[in-house]
Amino acid sequence: MTTHTAVPLKIQALTREAFAPYGDVIEASDSAHHFTINGGNTERFHDLAYIDPGADGRAIVSIFRGQPRTLPFSVQMMERHPKGSQAFIPMSGHPYLVVVAPAGKPPTVKDIKVFLAQPGQGVNYATGTWHHPLLALEAISDFVVIDRSGPGANCDEVELAVSGVIAWEGGIGGGRDV
Repeated sequence: MTTHTAVPLKIQALTREAFAPYGDVIEASDSAHHFTINGGNTERFHDLAYIDPGADGRAIVSIFRGQPRTLPFSVQMMERHPKGSQAFIPMSGHPYLVVVAPAGKPPTVKDIKVFLAQPGQGVNYATGTWHHPLLALEAISDFVVIDRSGPGANCDEVELAVSGVIAWEGGIGGGRDV
């Protein structure tokens, strides 16, 4: 059961290195393997995420439309997909928050990391990585979601014993105080 006290959660910039324990950052950056194709007209940013539908699943593509959240926001629960990965690729040109904890045992508030994703950055949660459901900011936002369809339950949810709170504090984000 969630208590009424909440632990402040720090927001950090979403980078490939910082997010590596939880999955992949999907973005067109110089650090990604890239090369020119189509007679020099297109730059291909290649193999950006490990999409894992699990042994008995198949990869599906959906669109999720997220309502904007307001800050401060209380993180009271987390979920994971134990049978396959789940990728979110933004389509609406707005930043969003990514809240994660390592795969394995159910997380506590001390395990949680919060990242500010910019409009050109997607994420792919590795199989079993704990995360909060979609946290759109500023406006209704659409995301292409690539995840698993197949037999068996593929979503575990847990309520945190102590919640965390996300608030703007200053320092990160294109012109925003985070």
